[in-house]
Amino acid sequence: MNDLMTLLQTSPGETSWEAAALTMLSAFALAQVVAFTYERTYEGMSYSRGFVQAMVLSALVAAMLMMAIGDNLARGVGIMGTMALVRYRTSIRDPRDMVFMFAALAVGLATGVRSYPAALFGTLSFCAAAALLTWSPFGRRLRFDGMLRFWLPRAGAAGDEVRAVLETHCEHFVLVALRDLAQGETLEYAYQVKLKTKTSHEKLAMALEALPGLQGLSLLLEDAHTEL
Repeated sequence: MNDLMTLLQTSPGETSWEAAALTMLSAFALAQVVAFTYERTYEGMSYSRGFVQAMVLSALVAAMLMMAIGDNLARGVGIMGTMALVRYRTSIRDPRDMVFMFAALAVGLATGVRSYPAALFGTLSFCAAAALLTWSPFGRRLRFDGMLRFWLPRAGAAGDEVRAVLETHCEHFVLVALRDLAQGETLEYAYQVKLKTKTSHEKLAMALEALPGLQGLSLLLEDAHTEL
């Protein structure tokens, strides 16, 4: 116990093997908590395992850099100059993803300077706030299970028939795109759909395929464990 307290109270400028191991393990564990929260509260349709792994790994890199810098100003300037040579061209489309990446980096920075209370309680506070916002009225907007696409010739099934099928098998649906194909002879429909039950997608697909002239049917279901 005394050895652990000694490690926790070691100043950032002094790095021992034990302190380095504790720092990296703490960064890894807390970054896993951030990544788990992201995975559990994610609601988009393009879940990326690579992004989640990058969050955890970025915390380790940040912790390692902070240990290397310590309280040495010259090291900090040198590392900043080196990092400036790296070109980061990966775009993060969702601002929420960017915030989670910053949270993972903050975990690495806090553990790297041995501010373990800030790292622990900061991580728990951030994850609790993310979960609360997801399940609060701020996050309880109309949600959809997936994207439905198909083609219909203008002389084929009427829009009312398609709507009747969607009303039978979907709790909610919204037409998000409609465009001409084959010089206007065919229309491509794209719907966001909220299914009534987990097995409704099979019945929905069978009912739509039975409509005259319908082609190119695809139903992309959202799954937090599916990488697109």
